[in-house]
Amino acid sequence: MSVVAIDQVHKRYGALEVLKGVSLTVEAGQVVAIIGRSGSGKSTMLRCINGLEQFQSGAITVAGHRVEQNPAKLQELRKDVGIVFQSYNLFPHLNVGQNIMLSPRITQGVSHAEAEALARRVLAQVGLAEKFDAFPDMLSGGQQQRVAIARSLAMRPKVMLFDEVTSALDPELTGEVLLVMEQLAREGMTMLLVTHEMSFARSVANVTVFMHHGKIWEMGPSKELFENPQTAELQAFLSNGVK
Repeated sequence: MSVVAIDQVHKRYGALEVLKGVSLTVEAGQVVAIIGRSGSGKSTMLRCINGLEQFQSGAITVAGHRVEQNPAKLQELRKDVGIVFQSYNLFPHLNVGQNIMLSPRITQGVSHAEAEALARRVLAQVGLAEKFDAFPDMLSGGQQQRVAIARSLAMRPKVMLFDEVTSALDPELTGEVLLVMEQLAREGMTMLLVTHEMSFARSVANVTVFMHHGKIWEMGPSKELFENPQTAELQAFLSNGVK
């Protein structure tokens, strides 16, 4: 059963058309990597899925929610769809545990004790069980990004979106974040990730989508797509090692 269904979505910023009739279906438990040059529409598509960007035509359904610009419906959508960005967006005046507990307490009415237990569980899941009382400025970039992932997991989402979450990290820190994402994939989390990490896309994603000029130019099982690109544009992208 499809958890994400994108049907002929068009998105414009004024006269600039960024998404030109994008359609994509993601099944439960699938990991879908989205690759392509800067400006190809990758992050815009991800943000449309979570209702952060308003699209002009087409339809998106995620975990049973039709994406509409209705505040109440968007709030319900975001209970089931987590998103992690390149910037960690942690509150510096709150410790790690408090950062994670905030959303479940406010949006789901979870008790303090339950929120704390949940925060400790998701921190353990990302390998940071001992950092509950630490403040963000005491953590490395990789650790902060793992806390951001834990914060999304605390909402118990059905779908996780990752928007270039490792692009600001050095290789060692990138590796620790990718290990967390790989573990989530093994646990069956439905994930869509915009990434520059080609080896990760090839080895962990079930499906890779190559976007070009606002369209899904090519897509397929990751290993096949990387080993046998069908279009000149994807061949050029992969051979140039484009980031």
